[in-house]
Amino acid sequence: MAVLVLAEHDLGTLSASTARIVAAAAELGAVDVLVAGEGVDQVTIAAAAIAGVAHVRVAQSAELNGLSAEALTPLLEHLAPDYTHVIAAAASVGRDVIPRLAAKLDLMPVTDVIAILGPNRFERPIYAGNAIETVTSNQPRHLLTIRASAFRPAAQGNAALIEPVDASGVVAVARFVAAHRTEGDLPDLSTAQIVVGGGVSLGSAEKFALVEQLAGKLGAAVGATRAAVDAGYAPNDWQVGQTGKIIAPDLYIAVGISGALQHLAGIQGAKKIIAINSDPEAPLVKLADYALVGDLFEIVPALIAELERLGVKR
Repeated sequence: MAVLVLAEHDLGTLSASTARIVAAAAELGAVDVLVAGEGVDQVTIAAAAIAGVAHVRVAQSAELNGLSAEALTPLLEHLAPDYTHVIAAAASVGRDVIPRLAAKLDLMPVTDVIAILGPNRFERPIYAGNAIETVTSNQPRHLLTIRASAFRPAAQGNAALIEPVDASGVVAVARFVAAHRTEGDLPDLSTAQIVVGGGVSLGSAEKFALVEQLAGKLGAAVGATRAAVDAGYAPNDWQVGQTGKIIAPDLYIAVGISGALQHLAGIQGAKKIIAINSDPEAPLVKLADYALVGDLFEIVPALIAELERLGVKR
């Protein structure tokens, strides 16, 4: 069996999720990676270095800037006959491209895969993560989106073969105009090993800075509940939960988060959870591996001070 993985990249940098998707895809067979875009030489080199990658197929065209589904779908449709599985991350690009490709190929996609049980058996969460569904697909070809957070990244040190793909016929329907970004040097939330999340009980954007300070000391990513984002305390791309990002860090520190179901759906993959909350009956406090019950405005500064005393650096 041969597997094609669609690489995601931004600003000339390969997404950290790609190594995780390759690790998952390697359970199915030999893996090729498709890098699409313009001026993607560095992305190509990074993809070729991922262990388990046999070939990196490179499609260069200005029409592929922005990785729009309209431009990517015909390209993937052309390449699909060479593969038994076509896979993308369950992120913005993959969630847009794979269903469109499935319609073109008259196939049923399997989305949000968190475990691979065989070449045609997969597990995916349903009902906001409250149940796990096992899907058996008897189709001749499989189109998957995979939750990168559910898999460990593949190792580095490979030197996969690089081969060009003709993209001269690719035409983008939409034109990429601009990107508006949240500036910061914190780790990517979707793949971070440590995440510090804050809830609406912090009370204001200024007080939410406590969460950012604690994350900064730990070299962690910053997350937020939907209520905190809606209140304007944190940007949209920090939202964790069913309607935000799904994370699976080694450690999740929840500051002032009660534990609404939609937020819990986003952190079910966390290996260890520490909850800081004044309510001992809060759902997340009961779920946590460790709970610090008390005033977060006393506990969090004390934690930061202790980390500084111990000389903990990012």
